[in-house]
Amino acid sequence: MKKILLTGFDAFGGETLNPSWEVAQALHGERIGPATVQVLRLPCAFGLALEALQDALATQRPVLVLALGQAAGRGEFSIERVAVNLDDARIEDNAGAQPIDEPVVRGAPAAYFSTLPVKAMVEALRQAGLPASVSPSAGSYVCNHVFFGLMHALRRRRACRAGFMHLPLLPEQAVGSTPQPSLPLATQIQGVRLALATALATVVDLRVSGGTEA
Repeated sequence: MKKILLTGFDAFGGETLNPSWEVAQALHGERIGPATVQVLRLPCAFGLALEALQDALATQRPVLVLALGQAAGRGEFSIERVAVNLDDARIEDNAGAQPIDEPVVRGAPAAYFSTLPVKAMVEALRQAGLPASVSPSAGSYVCNHVFFGLMHALRRRRACRAGFMHLPLLPEQAVGSTPQPSLPLATQIQGVRLALATALATVVDLRVSGGTEA
């Protein structure tokens, strides 16, 4: 049986949960097309997250990897297009590290593109009535760290495609004096399931505009 590796993160920044892990664990064991979803919980910590991911890549040998992360302030499924070789943390990670202007992998290229059909995935989500967009930046925190490390680890493994998707907050995270965009857990599960199915079924990505003005 072919395997999909779906990863999520621990809660961070004072939160008690992370939608990326809530969604991932809900999809564990599901069969999507010809593949079965296997999940991995990553520590929200520079270095440690990549060690756990690399171990899973070696043991699971997936045909598809989708790493999920939380993006407060975003109200849609954000499918990332580019991972950059930069760690520049605004806050400490869960291990107390706060790298500033450091490479994710010394001597590696400045950036890698996702090998997933990001535009086809966005279009499938929109056709299902779900908010989605192609994102040109995964930031410079642990999400981008994992995205870049993932693409670097798979740079010679053409049989496995991979990428990263940011998820909005869950409604229970978005309450407070300054409400933020959010999506219910069931909607987020639906969207990630559809994104995985589209990624598996799409060989050549759509050639449509997905750029931004700024």
